[in-house]
Amino acid sequence: MTLHELTGEWIDLYEMMEDPDCDPQAIADTLEGLEGEIEEKADNYAVIISTLKADSAALKAEEERLHSRRKAIDNNIERMKKNLENMMFTTGKIKFKTLRYSFGIQKNPPSIVLDGGTIPEEYLIPAEPTVNKKQMIVDIRAGRDLTGVAHIEQTESLRIR
Repeated sequence: MTLHELTGEWIDLYEMMEDPDCDPQAIADTLEGLEGEIEEKADNYAVIISTLKADSAALKAEEERLHSRRKAIDNNIERMKKNLENMMFTTGKIKFKTLRYSFGIQKNPPSIVLDGGTIPEEYLIPAEPTVNKKQMIVDIRAGRDLTGVAHIEQTESLRIR
């Protein structure tokens, strides 16, 4: 019998108790049977709840273990890429192909490095005081002097395709 059915049986028992013509022994027998079934159901529910709690805790621990493992793998990837990039710079072999991959050191898009001076108003984005670095690159390349405010810096990184 399901917990839902047992609840219905309890409702029926209460209705029996309200009936003055109902045999008191029938009420006592029904009550004893239902209490045993409800207690057994409750025990079974508690076992399942306990098992699910243990499963949930085990899954949480596994999530944390996998997160730590993923971070370690990501760190290894970055370290290996940096080692490969350093080797390529050291040997001067900055572009080559193998049977599987092409390797090359390419220039990254130019970026603005702020030097600490006062940034002219036209480079500030009104919604939130944010520097319009793209416009600064355009203006510096066009000859605008932003000495002491910002300069263009060209970086490089490894690409594996």
